[in-house]
Amino acid sequence: MAAVRSTGNRSTELALIKVLRAYRVAGWRRGWPIVGKPDFVWPRLKVALFIDGCFWHGCPSHCRLPATNKTYWVGKIVGNRKRDRSVRRELKKNGWTIIRVWEHEIKQTEKIVRKIRRAFPPE
Repeated sequence: MAAVRSTGNRSTELALIKVLRAYRVAGWRRGWPIVGKPDFVWPRLKVALFIDGCFWHGCPSHCRLPATNKTYWVGKIVGNRKRDRSVRRELKKNGWTIIRVWEHEIKQTEKIVRKIRRAFPPE
């Protein structure tokens, strides 16, 4: 598990970049220095997007725990979810709009784009 990287993941972040470009959703940045390290940020609009991996964040539909060392993994995933809630509270307190997308939703491109555009303030 140490080899798993949190950035540049082809199945999530890089796939979403293709979606954002295809639907001409502009203004996003990656690696923006705010609490929680969102995957994508629209700084002017104060919108942060997180892509949550089904395993790492405990997707109710897709998270399958390993058969060995279950106690560790349950604690790890519970801790990740607790941190997610804390980050959400902190960002909301600072005026940010938060979007969370599950890893399994990446293929539902139109749904994701609607979710993102809904978070933008009306023009």
